[in-house]
Amino acid sequence: MIRDQDTLDQILDTIERFVRDRLVPLEAQIAAEDAIPPEVIEEMAHLGLYGMTIPEEYGGLGVTAEEEMHIAFALGGTAPAFRSLIGTNNGIGSQGILIDGTEEQKAHWLPKVASGEVVGSFALTEPDAGSDAASLRTTALADGDDYLINGTKRYITNAPSAGLFTVMARTNPDIPGADGISAFLVPADTPGITIGRTEHKMGQQGSHVADVVFTDVRVPAGAIIGGPAREGQGFRTAMKVLDRGRLHIAAFSVGVAERLIAEALEFAVGRVQFGVPIAQHQLIQAMLADSRTEAYAARCMVLDAARRRDAGLNVSTEASASKLFATEMVGRVADRAVQIHGGAGYIADYAVERLYRDVRLFRLYEGTSEIQRLIIARNMIREATR
Repeated sequence: MIRDQDTLDQILDTIERFVRDRLVPLEAQIAAEDAIPPEVIEEMAHLGLYGMTIPEEYGGLGVTAEEEMHIAFALGGTAPAFRSLIGTNNGIGSQGILIDGTEEQKAHWLPKVASGEVVGSFALTEPDAGSDAASLRTTALADGDDYLINGTKRYITNAPSAGLFTVMARTNPDIPGADGISAFLVPADTPGITIGRTEHKMGQQGSHVADVVFTDVRVPAGAIIGGPAREGQGFRTAMKVLDRGRLHIAAFSVGVAERLIAEALEFAVGRVQFGVPIAQHQLIQAMLADSRTEAYAARCMVLDAARRRDAGLNVSTEASASKLFATEMVGRVADRAVQIHGGAGYIADYAVERLYRDVRLFRLYEGTSEIQRLIIARNMIREATR
């Protein structure tokens, strides 16, 4: 749902100019230094990018799902590291609090998250718990009026710069699976938290990932999202916000695909082989046409699912289908873009080389492609057998 087209157009125009004029010129520097300049982070906060999905009453922009998709399309025109920096603040780092948090938790944390004063980080994945997230082993055991958290979280995005961790921990070790898992809001400066080394990744330099170790980290019962009464409901809280998160990744994948297509087309028009621009060769045209068709299809899927979500419908299947198709699609588009560039596509001077590596991650987080297929199929079977 788009509430006011003129207002949205103004927001998109501002973001598109910021992406084009400010962020794209910095991409090579960020890839080399593995760091986003502090002044750019401040500019992103000033634009309200940390609080896009947070209601205006808490200092955010309060965009609808459909409006968010258009913003994600625009942000996809530059390196994914920029989006990664604000991703958790707009996703599980804020939406879990918004949906299931107490009024006190909302009032305390959401304005700080929306302004970028606090960077959120979602601590779910563990050394032995990835796609099977319900098998996590981190514990949060009652100790008087508090809980003691112990365990290790792996590949946690924004961990080195986080001000707040949403920690998924098992409050009842005797209950297997998703039941018994609680979600805790844990300030990053709480004693007992250790941040591991920043991982050296295949791509997405500037987005930092590290292990987070919790050793007898003491938090009050009020740190549970929703308060003590919601002990054991944390996994369900996480599931409530995943649909929007998956749509966001799908929309961003469309934006990156459109950037890749633009790069490939510009190169094909200017590169001459056999006496003509390679864009005149039919096999190059086929790759361009296939890429444009798939990106358009993914864009339509994302917008349809977002509109359904804004209408209050359950979009678990549509969100997973969009995430599956869009993230697989951008991988194919990136591969074609490198192929169209030929040898130049393998050289770091060209954006397609970097983006080719960057987009590989999209098929892994927010649920792998395999997990999305399972969700889609199980939802289909459940519907058919009602």
